Amino acid sequence: MSLWRALSGRGRAVAAFLAAVIAFAVGFLTYQALPDSRILLVDKAAASAAAAPATVVPAAALAPASHLPTPAVVKGIYMTACIASEPRLRDQVLATLAGTEIDSIVIDLKDYTGTISYASTSVSGPRGVGCRIRDLPAFIADIHARGIYAIARVTVFQDPLYAAAHPEVAIHSRSHPDLIWTDPKGIAYIDPDFSSYWDRIAAIAREGHQIGFDEINFDYVRFPSDGDIADAAFAIPPGSTKADAIRDFFAYLSSTLRPDGIVISADLFGQTTVEAGDMGIGQVLENALPYFDYVSPMDYPSHFIDGFMGYANPAAEPYQIVKGTMTTAVERAVAASSTPDKLRPWLQAFDLGATYTPDMVHDQVRAVNDSGLSSWMLWDAANKYTKAEL
Repeated sequence: MSLWRALSGRGRAVAAFLAAVIAFAVGFLTYQALPDSRILLVDKAAASAAAAPATVVPAAALAPASHLPTPAVVKGIYMTACIASEPRLRDQVLATLAGTEIDSIVIDLKDYTGTISYASTSVSGPRGVGCRIRDLPAFIADIHARGIYAIARVTVFQDPLYAAAHPEVAIHSRSHPDLIWTDPKGIAYIDPDFSSYWDRIAAIAREGHQIGFDEINFDYVRFPSDGDIADAAFAIPPGSTKADAIRDFFAYLSSTLRPDGIVISADLFGQTTVEAGDMGIGQVLENALPYFDYVSPMDYPSHFIDGFMGYANPAAEPYQIVKGTMTTAVERAVAASSTPDKLRPWLQAFDLGATYTPDMVHDQVRAVNDSGLSSWMLWDAANKYTKAEL
């Protein structure tokens, strides 16, 4: 008899609750090296019955929100929900931006733990207990008044919170089908082939737009990349591929959101600029370009393998790496009959592989310009930006 069947009704409830708590705790520890954990699968029938489709309050039921047009050239930074939730901390960041060329901020709407960072009134399902921006509409109005374009970041298929609550849509272990598969840090993923989950993501995006965000940016739009991938059982139909599943999701977002005037963008691995295949995660640059207003390769030099482009330590060569990869991306966009202006890379503003000085940040910006592009965004998970680098 399985452990699950041996439990009493109350025991099962406690076990399910603990699984949800553990899943969130693992994600919330900010990617620390944790021992591999496996989440016990709750009863699929009960979970499916409890999984109500995501719904959105009609726009007429919400106070009208104003939006800024997308700047001709976006120069942005990333801000976590935790920083945005504390007026003193976010004001420090805004003070740093004053007088610089930064015209956009990307703010977490749904983060890597699965937490929804705002007081949603229309999206069903778990919302997490992470940082919540209690005055989000007012904060957006504030940055709009400063002339700053507001972009909402929505993490998609990495969602340990939702996976624990609704394991029927999670990726499972091939060797132990009753267990949810996790990466080396204990993080669970939603299987991209389950289109029922797509509605939840679209609902969050639509509500973000109704709150006042000018653009919705989708991250983790991929299959997992780390860990024992061979043990991950994916729900890919016969004759289909990971790239097909991700492209179908892209097409869904485009057809669902763009007709209503919602500007959307997607983050891709930096390697998509130079790799023809999907790298085992389903991402192909040409598959994203038709469906998004903007596509953002995460072109961090530190994330390319040693020896890339002949450099022993790519992190120490920011200009060369960004110039080479984005020049290739521009060529591929043109060959795909798409405008290169859709390309808006994320650049490195954090220490990894090398200590990143303001000059190294400037070198990446110069490389973007020299590749024929103008827009870019800076990523620093700690949000420790300086006027010197901006």
